[in-house]
Amino acid sequence: MADTSNIFATVLDRVHAALRALAASGTLPALDASRVVVEPPRDVTHGDMATNAAMVLTKEAGRKPRELAELIAEKLRADELIATVDVAGPGFINLTLKPNVWADALRTAITAGADYGRNTGKGEPVNVEYVSANPTGPMHVGHGRGAVFGDALANLLEYAGRNVTREYYINDAGAQVDVLARSAYLRYREALGETITIPEGFYPGDYLKPVGEALAAEHGAALNQMPEEKWLPIVRAKAIDMMMASIRGDLAVLNVKQEVFFSERSLTENGDQVRATIEWLRQQGHVYQGRLPPPKGAPIEDWEDREQTLFRATAFGDDVDRPLMKSDGSYTYFASDIAYHKSKFDRGFHAMIDVWGADHGGYIKRIQAAVKAVTGGRGELDVKIVQLVRLLRAGEPVKMSKRAGDFVTLREVVDEVGRDAVRFMMLYRKNDAVLDFDLAKVIEQSRENPVFYVQYGHARAYSIFRNARDVLPDLPEEAAARVAYLAKAPLEFLVDAAELALMKKIAAYPRLIEAAAAAHEPHRVAFYLYELASEFHAHWTRGGKESPHLRFIIQSDPRLTVARLALVQGVVTVLASGLNLLGVGAPEEMR
Repeated sequence: MADTSNIFATVLDRVHAALRALAASGTLPALDASRVVVEPPRDVTHGDMATNAAMVLTKEAGRKPRELAELIAEKLRADELIATVDVAGPGFINLTLKPNVWADALRTAITAGADYGRNTGKGEPVNVEYVSANPTGPMHVGHGRGAVFGDALANLLEYAGRNVTREYYINDAGAQVDVLARSAYLRYREALGETITIPEGFYPGDYLKPVGEALAAEHGAALNQMPEEKWLPIVRAKAIDMMMASIRGDLAVLNVKQEVFFSERSLTENGDQVRATIEWLRQQGHVYQGRLPPPKGAPIEDWEDREQTLFRATAFGDDVDRPLMKSDGSYTYFASDIAYHKSKFDRGFHAMIDVWGADHGGYIKRIQAAVKAVTGGRGELDVKIVQLVRLLRAGEPVKMSKRAGDFVTLREVVDEVGRDAVRFMMLYRKNDAVLDFDLAKVIEQSRENPVFYVQYGHARAYSIFRNARDVLPDLPEEAAARVAYLAKAPLEFLVDAAELALMKKIAAYPRLIEAAAAAHEPHRVAFYLYELASEFHAHWTRGGKESPHLRFIIQSDPRLTVARLALVQGVVTVLASGLNLLGVGAPEEMR
């Protein structure tokens, strides 16, 4: 049996072998096949797979595309996996595989179970930084989308064989945490019995009341006797600590995991890594003292004409050079971000992925320029922008949260619709597209609700197993025993077109994982699961509305029954695997 753990990779190997054979015979020179791909054709009537080999190698081979395609096709026609090879158009090669290939792929999926599509190799380290919300309040729904996206992406990369570290960058330095401290100090005074007024620009939410109460319990009235420069660091540390505890709790409710929580403040408190990074860049010729031209279109009063410390961002692809020091001598946020990403590289991460909110799109060029500079071009940063979430209920905008002051908290949404609905729907749209999240629609039990439809597919498969035991009593109840039993099924009985289509869909899963991981796009998994569930539901209902499992799955020939149950097991395997990657439950029963 051919290797069917990834049938597309297997067929690509066969294309490479055909090219090597043509080179060995002297028909073609040795060719660089790195750009050759095997993928599903755009039109399913053209076959199971298509390869671009002739199109991308024509120049190097010194042959016209169609001529080269015919040479490759002749070799492939002799392959044991391939039923037919057609050359179309200027040189496209379309392949149709033999039916037993899809049966073998199904058996591989059943046998591999949770490891089907998994790359068990140890890939290079990759740092995925996500959430990184300012510790100035509870997480809102927008934070939740970034958290779910980053967590699912990390899961996907791990499954694809990468060595992933999940990181949170705590923005615990700068003006915003000082505002947090002053807001918490007001709540402290309130806890002592004062009547307070919250000024414009402070954080108004009730979530800071527990911070004020904790400070009052710990310090009594002592903080009131101190000047601000004394109480500010005390209150700031307490507020950040309690806000981060709240954020960790929000993440836990969403089942979001992170191993590293990196403090921005540590960059200046532990040896001043920001200054060291600036000096290192200066030594490399990437930092200089100079003046910046006024911003285009900005009023003159918004621009400060002064000599300052600048990073040569334009040398690395940015539009303008960037300031590293403010007029008061403190570092810019950008300077800290450069030091932070240099720290990632110094910790062994040449591959970095940052998940940012929609308001940071204009910041990408400069930070990618900085990464090129501090890594000598050896580091690579991919920034994934997560767009806004519009929270609705039955089509109407949801009102703001009283607790948060000006937004709806993530915890409120999870409490209302459940973790699975939040996670799946946050991923059922590409990350850079605005998401309309309707609290009413995500709990509907209908095909229009993707999370329900996919989970129901998994539960429906288990109902088939339960009902099948009425006529097939030797079908084991225990999962591992059932898998072992069905792995031996006579799959040659699966000849129906819908059955073949389901087997092909299952066989596509490893390639889907590989492609989604390479593109850093976990939404592809969600889309695939919905498509698989749709095909499975359609297959199931072919038997009629009353007891369809008895009319179609269960047959008088026990061999056909077992074969069809094996196909159901293949669907279960892939649905469970994909849902797990998305951090969503795979229920065996639904009410």
